Amino acid sequence: QARQVESGGGLVQPGESLRLACDTSGIIFSHAIMGWFRQAPGKQREAVALITTTGTTNYATSVKGRFTISRDNGRAAVYLQMDSLEPEDTAVYYCNQPLTAQLGGPVLNQWGQGTQVTVSS
Repeated sequence: QARQVESGGGLVQPGESLRLACDTSGIIFSHAIMGWFRQAPGKQREAVALITTTGTTNYATSVKGRFTISRDNGRAAVYLQMDSLEPEDTAVYYCNQPLTAQLGGPVLNQWGQGTQVTVSS
């Protein structure tokens, strides 16, 4: 059974950086599109960034130029480097395996527990 474990969240000030990690199991990782998602209080979960098996990336407009997604097939892990964080980035962040490389599409696996990111002065 596929499983994702997110880590790396925390409380930071605006303008600071965080690097999230997602360790996976039960996925043929090298064949999997992977993505990061977030859910802010009172809002629906949204796709933030995706990375294909060939390393092609796709970002939500709100994070383009500030966030960078990467993957390590040997470790079956996906990462999200978040720079120039803004209060609007405050959310619980999750990773999952999207069905396609289109933002906003369905995902294949159950959600993990996520990792909380809070941006506040």
